[in-house]
Amino acid sequence: KVELLESGGGSVRTGGSLTLSCIARTQRMDYYCMGWFRQAPGQEREGLAANDGDGALSTYADSAKGRFTISKDNAKNALYLQMNSLIPEDTAMYYCVARGGACGRPIFSRSQYEFWGQGTQVTVSS
Repeated sequence: KVELLESGGGSVRTGGSLTLSCIARTQRMDYYCMGWFRQAPGQEREGLAANDGDGALSTYADSAKGRFTISKDNAKNALYLQMNSLIPEDTAMYYCVARGGACGRPIFSRSQYEFWGQGTQVTVSS
């Protein structure tokens, strides 16, 4: 089992940047495929980015490509999501997720991830 704790959300203006952090309480950070999802009000949870156990392979959803960067620091038990050029449509609750072992397919299916954090709110105003 792994506990996930997100931080770094907040309110920014259009064009601004935020970096989300996720600290994982686990002895084996490198064992987990980890990623980020988000959920806007009235919408389904949407997968954004995922990273394999050793952090070498990153996968992005189309909505995240070019603006968001996922990174993993196993030594610090941390997962990050750098978000640039934010727009109001990025307003959502952002969740850190994890799955034991290799990343599954489809990689942005909610059912692939056993562990979810409580979320951190991101609000982008125009």
